[in-house]
Amino acid sequence: MNRLKFFASIVGVVISAPVQAQSASDSADFAVVGNVPAICVGGSVSEAGGIFDLGILVDTTTGFLRSDLSAPSQVLAGSFCSSRSSIAVAATPVVAQTFTATAPTGFSRSVDFTATAAGWTTTPASFSTASASNPAAIQQRTTAFSGPITVNIGDFATTGGTGLRLVADTSYRGTVTVTLTPES
Repeated sequence: MNRLKFFASIVGVVISAPVQAQSASDSADFAVVGNVPAICVGGSVSEAGGIFDLGILVDTTTGFLRSDLSAPSQVLAGSFCSSRSSIAVAATPVVAQTFTATAPTGFSRSVDFTATAAGWTTTPASFSTASASNPAAIQQRTTAFSGPITVNIGDFATTGGTGLRLVADTSYRGTVTVTLTPES
């Protein structure tokens, strides 16, 4: 009987004891990942539609290349690279498009010039169509960057020498190409 009283008293204590709520929490972590590729965007031309219009190339009284040739700068607006990068400028001489034969003695059918792209690096990228080598045509930038690039042309010279006149042609054309390249 004592056993029964003892058992009953234990059950009474257990039943009369307040039930304590158990606190159990759990958590999970989730990784959030993404990436940004190394990209470059050259922007858009904001001046004169991207055309360097030199007008009449020669002094009409002498037939020699004008010494005052110039063209307004072209600006690439909205240019950026998301990583370190290089800027390169390349150009082709201004060449007669209709007169394609070899120029007669005393004449030339092309004009050399220098193209520069400034604003991306401390030293502008520079390319001369008369040079066999253009080591300054590519410049490196060590950081991501966003900003305008100003492109200019100048230092015009008749291909073959200043003593040559240019052949008549209604269309002389050359090109300037600016390239931004991401580097890893």
